[in-house]
Amino acid sequence: MAKQPMLKFVNVERDMPEKRAADARNKDFHEIYAEFADAKAKEQASRCSQCGVPYCQSHCPLHNNIPDWLRLTAQGRLQEAYDLSQATNTFPEICGRICPQDRLCEGNCVIEQSGHGTVTIGAVEKYITDTAWDKGWVQAIAPKAERVESVGIIGAGPGGLAAADVLRREGVQVTVYDRYDRGGGLMTYGIPGFKLEKDVVMRRMEQLEKGGVEFVMNCNVGEDITFEDIRNKHNAVLIATGVYKSRDLQGPGSGAQGIVRALDYLTASNRLSFGDVVPEYDSGELNAEGKNVVVVGGGDTAMDCVRTAIRQGAKSVKCLYRRDRDNMPGSQREVQNAEEEGVIFEWLSAPKGFVGDPVSAVKVQQMRLGQPDATGRQSPEPIEGAEHDEPADLVIKALGFEPEDLPTLWNQKELEVTRWGTVKADFGTGKTAMEGVYAVGDIVRGASLVVWAIRDGRDSAAAILDHLNAAQTVAAE
Repeated sequence: MAKQPMLKFVNVERDMPEKRAADARNKDFHEIYAEFADAKAKEQASRCSQCGVPYCQSHCPLHNNIPDWLRLTAQGRLQEAYDLSQATNTFPEICGRICPQDRLCEGNCVIEQSGHGTVTIGAVEKYITDTAWDKGWVQAIAPKAERVESVGIIGAGPGGLAAADVLRREGVQVTVYDRYDRGGGLMTYGIPGFKLEKDVVMRRMEQLEKGGVEFVMNCNVGEDITFEDIRNKHNAVLIATGVYKSRDLQGPGSGAQGIVRALDYLTASNRLSFGDVVPEYDSGELNAEGKNVVVVGGGDTAMDCVRTAIRQGAKSVKCLYRRDRDNMPGSQREVQNAEEEGVIFEWLSAPKGFVGDPVSAVKVQQMRLGQPDATGRQSPEPIEGAEHDEPADLVIKALGFEPEDLPTLWNQKELEVTRWGTVKADFGTGKTAMEGVYAVGDIVRGASLVVWAIRDGRDSAAAILDHLNAAQTVAAE
C-alpha cells in the first residue's frame, strides 16, 4: 500500500521560505523570500489535512483547487499541480507573491484553527509556477481554432490581462489598449520589486503577446483614440482601467512642495528598476535619500511606500495611521516586514497640517477610537490638545485611490456610474447598460486586490464569449 503523503500537520511544523536578513534586504529591491527547495515544498504541502470542506478554497476569490494541488505537490507531481493551479488562476506566480494569504486562504486554513499553524499555501503556489517556468511547462496560448470576432480591452492590468488570456484561448482576436509604455498596470508600476520582481510580470506579458494578444501602448483613451472608435472596431469592449486618482490630503500647507502622491513615488522607483531615465528621481523630488520621510495611510500602498523609502536610503521613515494596528487595512505580514527593516509606525495619528514650503514638518493630531461607524469599525476622533510636529522633508500621500470621471473623459454620458464614480456593472458578468460593453476590477469594485481583478476578468471573459456566441447564433438564423 502506498504511504500516505498527506495529513503530516501533526508531526511537521509550519515553515516559510527563508527570509533574507532585514539589514541586507533593506538595501535592494530584490524579493525578500527565498524559493522553497523541492523537498521543503513537498514537506509543507504534505501538512494539508485534505479536509472535506476546504475553507482555503472557498475563501479564495478564484476558488483555486488548493487541496488537490497541494496533494500533487506532496506526491512530486508538479506539472499536474501547475496545470490544476493554472486552470483557475491566470497568474498563480503573481498571486503566490502578493496575495494577502493571511486574510484569504491561509487565514481560513482548518488546521490553523486547531492550533497547528496554517499550510504555507502562497509559498507553495509560487514554487509550483516558478518551477513550471523553469521547466518550460508554461506555453504560449495556442487556440484550437481562430474566431473572426474581436474584443477591445482598455487597461493592461490584472483584470484586463486575465480576460485577454481567457478570450485568446477560445480563439477570439484581442487588442489591449493601455496608457503606459509597459503592460501590467499596478503590478508593473505600483508594486515594488521586493514584493514582485518585474521580470515575473514581463514574462507573462511576453507569453500573452506570443499567444496573439495585440497591445497598443502609450494610448490614452479619450485623447489618442476615442471610446467610440474602439467600440466600432470591436464586437465587444471591456473596461479594465483600474482606479488611479489619488485621494488628497487636506489641511493648511497641504499644497507645499515635498508632498507627493504615492503612485507617482512608486512609479518613479519602479521605472528606475527598468533602467529608465527618471528626471523626478534625479532631481530629488521623488527620491527619499537622506530625508525624513512621513507616509500617511495604513493600506498596502502605504507599506510599499515606507519600505521603498528605506531602500532609497531615507534618514528616517515614519508611517502615520489614524487607527490602531488591529484596525489597519494593510497586511500584518507587511507591517512586520516594514518594522524589521526600520520603519516606525505612529498609530492613532493623523496629519492636521504642514509646516513650511518646501515642507519641513507634519502637524500630527493624536487620535482615539470612538463609536463604530456604518461599517462596524470604530471611528477615529481627535484628542483635544494632543498634537506635535513631526520633522519631514518628504511626505507621501497613500490614502487610497478613486476612479477617474470616465463618462466625461471619454465623452460617454450614457456610461452609468455609481455615486462613488465606479462604473455600474453586473458583478457576475461585468455587463454594463451599454450594449456589448463590460467592466471589471477596481473601476467597478473600487480599489481592491489583484486576485479580485483576475476573478472579475475571467468571469467577464466567459460572459463576453456567451455574448459573441449568441450574436453568432442570431446571425446564422
